[in-house]
Amino acid sequence: MHERRIPEWLRHAPAPSVRGFAVLAGAEAVARGILISVYPLVMYEALGDARLVSGVYFVIGVISLLIGLMVPYLIRYIPRRYLYSVGAMMFVAGALVTILQTPVMVVTGLALITFAVVITFVCFNAYVLDYVAKFELGRFETSRLFYSAAGWTAGPALGVVLYGWWRPAPFLIAAVAAAGMLGVFLFMRLGNGRLITRRKRAPTNPFAYFGRFAVQPRLVTGWIFAVIRSCGWWVYVVYLPIYAVQNGLGDTLGGIALSITNGALFLSPVMLWFMQRSSVRMAVRTGFLMSALLFLLAGLPHGVPMLAVACLMAGSLFLILLDVSAGLPFLLAVKPSERTEMSAIYSSFRDVSGIVTPGVAWLVLLAAPLSGIFIAGGAGLFACWVLARTLHPRLGRARIAAEPAPAVLGVVEPPAGGGAPTV
Repeated sequence: MHERRIPEWLRHAPAPSVRGFAVLAGAEAVARGILISVYPLVMYEALGDARLVSGVYFVIGVISLLIGLMVPYLIRYIPRRYLYSVGAMMFVAGALVTILQTPVMVVTGLALITFAVVITFVCFNAYVLDYVAKFELGRFETSRLFYSAAGWTAGPALGVVLYGWWRPAPFLIAAVAAAGMLGVFLFMRLGNGRLITRRKRAPTNPFAYFGRFAVQPRLVTGWIFAVIRSCGWWVYVVYLPIYAVQNGLGDTLGGIALSITNGALFLSPVMLWFMQRSSVRMAVRTGFLMSALLFLLAGLPHGVPMLAVACLMAGSLFLILLDVSAGLPFLLAVKPSERTEMSAIYSSFRDVSGIVTPGVAWLVLLAAPLSGIFIAGGAGLFACWVLARTLHPRLGRARIAAEPAPAVLGVVEPPAGGGAPTV
């Protein structure tokens, strides 16, 4: 009598791989990329007032920030795998309800997707820190960007085209992609992550870990890098299209420019090679300096709008270099016992930049033309170049250099545009 054996993959969950996490990020890129250029149009059509649209984005951004910071507290009562699954289902629901196109449903859909992104992002980063070794973080960031490249390259232009052809189309694609993301997550069987140590006493409030973050300069510096990098993407994604329209360059230039720029994500293995041959410090400083100079040049009163657009597009290539490298100072400094809490801190850069950038832009526009926003963005990037002098010259160098560069088709990491606006 033959004994029936349970398949190995059912008895033991496969070990999570760098490639698996990259595929998970790629599915999210499709869901977000197809909507990033559509939601501003839908919001404006539904609400009919640009100031009201800005107000809705601001309020949702504040709430999203609070939710992201609450995730580590919620994980004490809700298993991480359930929280990630709920976030993915919220994304599906948000995309579907937006199809109704009423003002309430559009705002509800935007809120659901924004909250879903921050919830899944916190959980995703915690899983990465659980299962990806520190010496593989450089490969992971590059792989994540590479697998996300298709979604972020084709998505912005395709979303607008599909929206003009049949309005529900981009939202249905986003819902399917989010469902696929959930399917990949369930297949990976990540569970609730690795248990390091449990504290004998939980913090009395969900924000008690801020103190531990504030006394670790390397974490603070890494978080500032993420915020300013994300602000640069906000300037590029939101204000370049407005600048193009104001200067008679057409209302499609912004979406085309974003798709062209995101095509450079396929060059992320080359950027990893540069980081391996130099250091994390060199890559971070190069990214901030070159993007700062190009953004500042775009904002100068030269009277040639296409020159400004070209400078911003060139500057965005160095923002992608920062997507590859600028997150490593934070990730390399996180203590194993603080993975979930510090993942929540790190993920707040998206919402903080989404509050800071429109606020600074509003102040700039009180006294300067729209191009002044490019100068403000360049100044912030330049300040980070100065701050990056504090990074250790050999930060991550031995760990990253020890690993061979991944093959282009066999890599095993926004906005991509890693820090770009949520939708």
